[in-house]
Amino acid sequence: MNAIQSIRGTKDILPNESHKWQILEATAREISSSFGYRELRTPIFEKTEVFSRGVGDGTDIVNKEMYTFNDKGNESLTLRPEQTAALVRSVIQNNLLQENPVTRLYYIGQYFRYERPQKGRLRQFHQFGIECINSPYPESDAEVIMLAINFIKRLKINDYRLLLNSIGNEESRKNYKTALVAFLTANKDGLSEDSRNRLDINPLRILDSKATNDIDIVKNAPIILDFLDEESQLHFNTVKSLLDSVGIKYDINPLLVRGLDYYSHTVFEFQSTHLGSQDAFGGGGRYNGLFTELGGKDTPAVGFAMGMERLLLILEQLNGDMNKQYQVDAMVIPTDAKHIELAMQVHNLLVDSHTCIVELNRRSLKAQLREANKLGVRYALIIGDDEANKNAVTIKYMAEEKEQKLIQINDLLNNLE
Repeated sequence: MNAIQSIRGTKDILPNESHKWQILEATAREISSSFGYRELRTPIFEKTEVFSRGVGDGTDIVNKEMYTFNDKGNESLTLRPEQTAALVRSVIQNNLLQENPVTRLYYIGQYFRYERPQKGRLRQFHQFGIECINSPYPESDAEVIMLAINFIKRLKINDYRLLLNSIGNEESRKNYKTALVAFLTANKDGLSEDSRNRLDINPLRILDSKATNDIDIVKNAPIILDFLDEESQLHFNTVKSLLDSVGIKYDINPLLVRGLDYYSHTVFEFQSTHLGSQDAFGGGGRYNGLFTELGGKDTPAVGFAMGMERLLLILEQLNGDMNKQYQVDAMVIPTDAKHIELAMQVHNLLVDSHTCIVELNRRSLKAQLREANKLGVRYALIIGDDEANKNAVTIKYMAEEKEQKLIQINDLLNNLE
């Protein structure tokens, strides 16, 4: 019988990789807490309408990529393809806006989209994200971007670009869409099939097309920044001014619209040359209309999400703590089965202060020392007849040219760093 394989587009996180995930997650939690953000966790699946209404029927996510199924009660459910819509559903349902005038939330989780697997893009993937809710002002946009920049810098990623744009308020987008549709309709025959389909449903998404013909046409399309009304222009100018004031560098990209229907005003994206053609590793923006789409009251909000698989791809190419292997401080080595009880006692003594393992396969001393060396253990704590009779262990310093020495067990902790 053949061994069962994992599902295409999913990946096991193996023990020699998990420490990198732990460092990444810990850094995300630390930076979020330092900015006053608290964690929110939502179920891994939701009612399908959370995403069809929240993300938008005209998006690729809803039309092509969602894992949707009917449960035994014949209710349509969907594995979450993104977090923001699910988070907004939770904020509305649990009345979180009543707790603080501004609600600051972060999340770390798993998400699901049916798309062609490739480097840095899986069908089950992980994201870290931030949502700042109930402030309509540009300083909240700036705070979210500042948090993202601090997170990137704390990971020691220096080779990145921040792309910035505004897609304005509803009135600005309406006027822009009219001009854009007129231009694209005149060039309809040259557009890709996907873009022709988007022309009536979601024309702004054509600006983000990767098809060669579409890119050539879009180069001459109207620019959304030329259609911002006074309110939208003031909001965008203030965001830029606030970022300038704290030394955050950015490039204006008038074609940047992001892929979801709920965005308004500020949108932004982070790119890295370490990722090749799929160079985006995070992004976000303002979504003032999402709360009303999901049955809540009109509530302004802004946030971002970063792909954790893509961050790890970047970090694998950089030197630093992320590439260090898991460190084992000590390995307790009984030379005979009769010393296992004492070995367990020594192990129990150390676990509160040191990473420690004990031999479980009753191998020879030579085999155990070979294993300790392979694991990069700092101290081999050997227990033979002589040690057992003296209630002691012999410390062997694995990576240092020190003489091994006999230490009483009750004085062991004083001899380990």
